[in-house]
Amino acid sequence: MGVLDSREPQGPLADKWTKHKNEIDLVNPANKRNIDIIVVGTGLAGGSAAATLAELGYNVKTFCYQDSPRRAHSIAAQGGVNAAKNYQGDGDSVYRLFYDTIKGGDYRSRESNVYRLAEVSTNIIDQCVAQGVPFAREYGGLLDNRSFGGVLVSRTFYAKGQTGQQLLLGAYAAMNRQIQRGKIKSYTRHEMLDLVLVDGKARGIIARDLVSGEIERHSAHAVVLATGGYGNLFFLSTYCMGANVMAAWKAHKKGAFFANPCFTQIHPTCIPVSGDHQSKLTLMSESLRNDGRIWVPKRLEDAQAIREGKLKPTQLGEEERDYYLERRYPAFGNLVPRDVASRAAKERCDAGFGVNKTGEAVYLDFSAAIMRYGKEKALTSGMKDVDDDTIRDLGEKIVEEKYGNLFQMYEKIVDQNPYKTPMMIYPAVHYTMGGLWVDYNLQTTIPGCYAAGEANFSDHGANRLGASALMQGLADGYFVLPYTIGDYLSDDIRTGAIPIDSLEFDAAEKNVKDRLEKLMSGTGIHSVDYYHKKLGKIMWNKCGMSRNAKELKEAIKEIAELRKDFWENVKIPGSPNGKNQELEKAGRVADFLELGELFAKDALERNESCGGHFREEYQTPEGEALRDDENFKFVSAWEYMGEPSDAKLHKEDLVYENIKVKTRSYK
Repeated sequence: MGVLDSREPQGPLADKWTKHKNEIDLVNPANKRNIDIIVVGTGLAGGSAAATLAELGYNVKTFCYQDSPRRAHSIAAQGGVNAAKNYQGDGDSVYRLFYDTIKGGDYRSRESNVYRLAEVSTNIIDQCVAQGVPFAREYGGLLDNRSFGGVLVSRTFYAKGQTGQQLLLGAYAAMNRQIQRGKIKSYTRHEMLDLVLVDGKARGIIARDLVSGEIERHSAHAVVLATGGYGNLFFLSTYCMGANVMAAWKAHKKGAFFANPCFTQIHPTCIPVSGDHQSKLTLMSESLRNDGRIWVPKRLEDAQAIREGKLKPTQLGEEERDYYLERRYPAFGNLVPRDVASRAAKERCDAGFGVNKTGEAVYLDFSAAIMRYGKEKALTSGMKDVDDDTIRDLGEKIVEEKYGNLFQMYEKIVDQNPYKTPMMIYPAVHYTMGGLWVDYNLQTTIPGCYAAGEANFSDHGANRLGASALMQGLADGYFVLPYTIGDYLSDDIRTGAIPIDSLEFDAAEKNVKDRLEKLMSGTGIHSVDYYHKKLGKIMWNKCGMSRNAKELKEAIKEIAELRKDFWENVKIPGSPNGKNQELEKAGRVADFLELGELFAKDALERNESCGGHFREEYQTPEGEALRDDENFKFVSAWEYMGEPSDAKLHKEDLVYENIKVKTRSYK
């Protein structure tokens, strides 16, 4: 345990996955019936993995803290899922998807894993269509595609603005079939509180029933963690309120290395913060950048007048608007990658061109698209000499067909009609590229402990391209993990059931109960949210869209002090012996207070800018990220040594044999 061996197969890149599948060990169907697997998390990665493993014949237990697997945060994904089908005939291919993903991640991801992701992406669409996922279709009935940031082709399959929901319902239906067959035991309203190791192997978990408060032991021959990302570390994010790092962090503290924790994605199109009363933020899908144009006023006095309510954006003419992404990045325009678009928005707002009351918002405008679609509809309908109002009405109906639920959501939150006035957007924390380090088989540095989907680090480098999260989660769950886990489990066909009355389970349960008692023993001065908000402000202000050595050092010190205060003074009402949501939150925030320090430490160690990690000291004269490939072309894998400040850095050097590493440009 604790050795970085990526287990990448040898040979040509395009043959590696096929070669690997042909050479790994398998478990025959009769033996699968005697092997147990725990899957923690039931989003797209966990749900698809559980359904597929059970279909193969394994006995599966699933755990989620929600009241149903279908409430996983995957359901909130809006824009689409990528696949290299090339249905548009626009030059897409498996290699181009691989190249775009590597380049989009600023050359900080593992080549073989990314190529495999692109390769199996084509299977995802077939699988989901067979499940009945209602992907959007063109006029002739064929599946439709749209573009996302950082690419020059249309490869994103979508179901209006509800793609994650529809994909998750497909996985959930597959799960339900296995639940009915008795191959999956579903534990809802349960939270994993520790990973149990027996002879150095992951052999089970300690979970808490969130309704009764009971502490339970569950054993298995392997444990799969598919618990998503840790963006709620920042308090305000587009994540669901319950999203946490607990399962991954417990595995980290038992020996699983944590990779690239500072690689966090800031999404450029979110509804801006409106005040301190907020507890979360809302995403506006990247798909909106297909038709929306991002701009700010050209003149500072116009921006100020808009902020003061003296001027409306619709009163500014085209010549008075700065479409700054189109100006700076003409090749990609508004569809540059998320890290690039986010930094550009911050630069304009920092320069005084922000358009809401806080000065932290830019416009996303659909007026040009509405008129374009309206004119096209009028022409195809044989309408002549049509006035602008009629054209606008026709265009609005087409835009509503594409993005109607998103526009409705925006109007409900902001109380402005985005068909008539531009949306206001600003970057917000949305995804984490960092996560548990895994090898080519998706196994962590703990034998028998696997990580899938956003919980691992493997595919997106320093910046994820839009619509690739759903792709990775489904690829891992449906098409990668069910193959690779058999290679490990083939040694367990004679092991028999794992007992839960061992000394290892005793010790793990005692540690969990002791921690709960310690949480409840605070003096009761401040609420859990008090500490979470303080941590979030430290993270956003000093470890957010831009970072520097001075503030990162300050953040490390401030987080350590906040963590000490938390354990002494947090107030948790009620009892651990029953439903207690404050206790649930406290456990999650306690983990964030440790991860936050490691995050800052990782960002401080990486003396370069790449993707979502932007160090102010390392930038080009134009303000773009300046990589240091000579010294930092590696994965940072951190080993737990007792305190975040004592974490030990291991490096996995990244080798690119099939792609030329060069300065990332979208101009």
